[in-house]
Amino acid sequence: MSSIVKREHRLADGRELIYFDDADTTLAPDRKPDARVLDPRPETATMRQDPLTGEWISIAAARQNRVFLPPADKDPLAPASAANPSEIPDNYDVAVFENRSPSFGPDVSESYTEQDLRRIGLGRTLPSIGRCEVVCFSPEHEGSFGSLTPSRARTVIEAWADRTAALSALPGVAQVFPFENRGEAIGVTLHHPHGQIYSYPYVTPRTSRLIESIERFGPDLFQSILDFEGASERVVLRGQHWTAFVPFAARWPIEVHMLPHRHVPDFAATSTEERDELAGLYLTLLRGVDALYDTPTPYIAAWHQAPVREKRDEIRLMLQVTSPRRAANKLKYLAGSEAAMGAWIGDVTPEQTASALRTAIETAGTSTP
Repeated sequence: MSSIVKREHRLADGRELIYFDDADTTLAPDRKPDARVLDPRPETATMRQDPLTGEWISIAAARQNRVFLPPADKDPLAPASAANPSEIPDNYDVAVFENRSPSFGPDVSESYTEQDLRRIGLGRTLPSIGRCEVVCFSPEHEGSFGSLTPSRARTVIEAWADRTAALSALPGVAQVFPFENRGEAIGVTLHHPHGQIYSYPYVTPRTSRLIESIERFGPDLFQSILDFEGASERVVLRGQHWTAFVPFAARWPIEVHMLPHRHVPDFAATSTEERDELAGLYLTLLRGVDALYDTPTPYIAAWHQAPVREKRDEIRLMLQVTSPRRAANKLKYLAGSEAAMGAWIGDVTPEQTASALRTAIETAGTSTP
């Protein structure tokens, strides 16, 4: 079997387009050029500081006009045809390209110091430098990561590792975040199986809170969590290199975390063996999440990675899959306590969720071809 191959191209407006061919691909190496005539890319958005929290909010008004749930024959992530001049000019296995209307970027020419970002003031603005990329998992119109073949899943993981390394090297990028939104209940605007990668000009609020916890607990927080959860009844999957578990203090009705057994700060630092095992374990996990009910489960699959320039010896790569689905026909909405105060109330015990997921994973394993 040949290895996964990366092929670099450009779209008509200069954006990067990268094809990742499966190890067992049937595609020819050549790709058609992008023959469209495109308007210039929008200017880099502006972010504004909230003086109550110090957090930065990117105001990306160009995103208001993005495509919303198009029919299959107008899918912007499908391979281009005469009737559908999409974002991807030719057939593909996995394709990654710069978002046409990004929340951050396309400017990455400068970087911000911690002093730039932490100072509190009124009416403070900065350019939303960074990069946003779309990762297309398949040329098919519908599906998700869980519907991929093992070979294709491995290709996506290779793309995440490649892009993490490349984006981390850009001068304006402070943190790289691969993720998948799945389901209209989450707010998905395209049914096409895809994820995204955001490259932020700052360390995100969630990671900043994590850094505070590490400073209070100690640098071995992640290994301690793995040891604690690994000995609990909340483990749902365990391999040679990875363990998945429902966390002790889960917020969401469905919430699963996955950690590598050795310390790696991001995808770029994972080994071939870790990526190989992850392809199968991750498919098993997501198929189990879908097997909980008779219809597909909406979720956010978030790959938390260490910042580019700090705490890389202490923050470990971690998957967090969360879903608001609390019953077959019920969703958890973030109302007063959660949305306004950030004070969460759980609807289901983590131990119950873990038991249900283990059963669903077993069911999915017997029914998946």
